[in-house]
This record gives sequence, C-alpha cells and structure tokens, in this order.
Amino acid sequence: MKVLIYIIIAVVLLVAAAAVYVRVAAIDPTGLHVNPNDVVPPSSPNYALLTGTTGSYIDVPPSEVATRLAALAEANNAQLLEGSPDDGLVTYIVRSRIMGFPDVVSIALTPEGAGTQVDLFSRSIYGYSDLGVNTARAQDWLQTMRGATVFSDGD
Repeated sequence: MKVLIYIIIAVVLLVAAAAVYVRVAAIDPTGLHVNPNDVVPPSSPNYALLTGTTGSYIDVPPSEVATRLAALAEANNAQLLEGSPDDGLVTYIVRSRIMGFPDVVSIALTPEGAGTQVDLFSRSIYGYSDLGVNTARAQDWLQTMRGATVFSDGD
C-alpha cells in the first residue's frame, strides 16, 4: 500500500513539474518567426497553415488589418514573440487557459490591390495532436480580421 501511495505522489509531482515547465520555459524565436508562405507543413497534425487561397483576402488596407490584428491579439492575451503587425509579419505566443501550453501564431499581411492578403501559420510547441485547437484559432482569427469585431478564442 505504501508503494502505491509513493507512486501516486511521484506521478502528481511529475505532472506539476511539467505544468510549471510549460508555463515558464523560455521560448526562443529562432525558427519560430517565419513567413507562413515559406513554411513546409510539418508531419504532425498539431498545426494550421492557411496561405494563398486557403488564407484570406481582406478588402481593406494592411494598416487597418494590422490594427484589427493588434486588437485581436490583445483580446486573446497573445504575447508578441517577434515582428509587428505594422511591419507585415508578426509572431505571437498564445497559451491555453488551464495548462498554459504555448502555441505559436505567425501572420503575414501582404498588400494586394486595395486590400490585404492574410496568411497564417498556427502550431503547437509541445505534443503531437492539438485536438483541432490551432485550426479553430486560425479560422476564428481570420474571420475576426475580416470583420471589425474582436473575438476571444477562449482556448
């Protein structure tokens, strides 16, 4: 019986240590701040890559889309990793509410005619599957940037 209690305590401590690690581990932007148009899709299913025809053309200038993106990122408690919406390429860290697992979201804003082409690459840092979280976030963020309302994905 004592051995079982020790095993349970060890498992609880390991889970707690892992939870702390994913919340406080430094995230190096090297290799993470990428233009979605230059990405080769990973072999794991824990990402969403929406570029070109799967991205989104928004019929407003890049400066307006950048303003919407900045408000959207703030509403989702996204942390700026590198770049700027005003520069046309930005990468954010978005964490899940309960465990604080980090996802990386890179967004390119490219002027196209009178509007803006928005391409997005959202992916998990840890794990193999994301249960569709990155795809849902990518679609929600693109939808929000198309409109003027700010949506919090509640992930």
